Formats: sequence, C-alpha cells, structure tokens
Amino acid sequence: MIFKLCSCLFLFALLLPVSPAPAGQANIFVYHHFGDDRYPSTNISLDVFTAQLQLLKEKEHVVLPLEEVVRRIREDRELPERCTVLTVDDAYVSFLTGAMPLLRRYGYPVTLFVSTGSVGSPGYLNWDQLRSLAREGVAMGNHTVSHPYLLNRKTKENDREWRQRVRREITEAQEKLERELGEAPSFFAYPFGEYGPEVVEIVREFGFLGALGQQSGVAYSGNDPSVFPRFPMGGPYATLEGFEQKAAMKALPVQVISPTSPVVGEENPPTLEIRIEGGGIDLTRLRCFVQGQEEGEITPVPGDAGRFRVRAVSPLAGRRNKYTLTAPGRGTGQWYWFSQLWVFTDRPDS
Repeated sequence: MIFKLCSCLFLFALLLPVSPAPAGQANIFVYHHFGDDRYPSTNISLDVFTAQLQLLKEKEHVVLPLEEVVRRIREDRELPERCTVLTVDDAYVSFLTGAMPLLRRYGYPVTLFVSTGSVGSPGYLNWDQLRSLAREGVAMGNHTVSHPYLLNRKTKENDREWRQRVRREITEAQEKLERELGEAPSFFAYPFGEYGPEVVEIVREFGFLGALGQQSGVAYSGNDPSVFPRFPMGGPYATLEGFEQKAAMKALPVQVISPTSPVVGEENPPTLEIRIEGGGIDLTRLRCFVQGQEEGEITPVPGDAGRFRVRAVSPLAGRRNKYTLTAPGRGTGQWYWFSQLWVFTDRPDS
C-alpha cells in the first residue's frame, strides 16, 4: 500500500511547485548492508545506492553532517530546503568496501553507529578500520555494546536490574568508543529502532545531542531530540524511486496525545489519538497506511479541530509495526509524513 501511495504522491508532486521548507527540517536516512545479498531485508544494492547519491547531486540536495542538522533543529534555525542526512547502523564491513568509495566520490558526510561488542567479529569492521574512518571524517555514534532488545526484561530481572543493564550497555559502549577513537559520540541510535518512555529517560541521562530511531518520518523542530525519525533504506524500501519520494517529504506536525508509549498493551490494533497543527495542510485528505493491511481508520474528534483517532482495521502482525500518516499541502504539491512506531515486546523478531 505504501509503495502505491508513494508512486501517486511522486507523480502528483512533479506537476506542482515545491513549497518552501519551514525552519529545522531534514530527511535522515538509515542504511545497514551495502551490496550484500545475504541480508535481503537490510541490504541495498550498490547500483541503487550510487543512483541515490547521484540523485541528491542532480536535484541539488544539501547533504549535511548529522551534528550540524540536529544543532540547527534544536535551535530552530533554518536548514536548506532540500536537506538530507546519511546514517549507517552496525558498522558492517560492507560499509567500508561498498559505501565508502561512493561517499568519497560524492563528498558526502555520514554518521556510523557502532555496537562495540561486535567490532572485529566476522563481517564487522575492526578498530583499526574504524580509527581510519574516523580520521577521514566519518562521525561515530553509540549503538550499545551488544545490540540488545532494550525494551525486554530478562528472566527474573526486576526494574532496577533492567535499568542498570541498559545504562551499562550505553556506558560501556560510550567509554570504549571514546577510548579507541579519541572522542565520545554525541549521538545514540536505538537497536532495532525500538524505544519506550523508560528507555528514552535513560538515554537522556547521557546528555546526547540526539538519539535516533527507525520510525520513518522527517526530522524537524517539533521532534523530541531523543527520538528523531529516520527513513530506513533496506530490502524492498531500498529503491531509487522510494528514496526520491521520501527525500521530498516534509514533516507532518503530529502531537501524540495517547498512548504515551509505542509498546502495545492489550489493545490490538492500538488506537492512536493525535492532534495536527497544520494550517497549510489538507487534513480532509489525511490517510493512514498499515504494513500488510488495507488503510487504517481515521476518525475526527467532534468539536476539536485537528484532533483525530487512528486505528488499523485488523490486529498488527510481527514484533514491530507502524501507522504511517500522510497528507498533502493545500495547493502546493507538497506532501507531509509521520509514522507512529508500535512494538510487541512479547514477540520474537521476524
């Protein structure tokens, strides 16, 4: 459904002028494997990645370092109208062998999130390679030690023990990265893109400039800096067309009223209650897309303009899912995007 939506949005957007971007918006992308077909769900072919970088150049997108973008967003300062950030999770060898030659060719900055416990293991970069990349200007981020499901408690683990374990995952990774690379990372990326209020609270204690998930969407000044969204580029989503469509999206200014956590409880499908403050957005054309399902139901709350209840029509499948909301601008040709993450902690990963 989302692929069909994106194709329609893209064709429609080509017919009309692009509206100026408000201050503090950027489209952040996350990659994992490059040119490695053994991992189809997280891989991007080198031909497609090359085409994406070439598109950024031809369409005059400004590719900025993550730190510069987040500082501007947090200070509500202007960003270029077409602003893109490239990030990579897990520090696989294919980042060095596949992605870096292309990034060097185009001169684009990138942030690499490292799980320190994997460094030097088969398929992962070692510390000498990471040091060389850091000297070259690749920014390094904290991705924990063991890349765990941070939301999950171990058997017989109480809340205090769980919190200590989460802090230890981040602390030990931060100290190792600083010791090996000479600088403490300014950013954190949630393993598997999973987070909840308690995990976010712990991450905030470390004073990171920002933390990033994998819920798709556009980063802007209305985001909590501890849960910036990123558009995943892997598997069926790793296409040139999909990249171009998402690079042109703007942030749908959604305020989540309830629930307070993306962790799903007894209600499945969950009900999302939101408010959208978008005077130039056509909310009569607001739509909700759910992976593997028909469109979700959107119900305006009577007597409260801009407030909606959103719900899938069938129970959600898998460990992670999303409600993706889109709407067009009024007469501008611009489209706006927001995704709400849902996590079932009692389910294995698919």
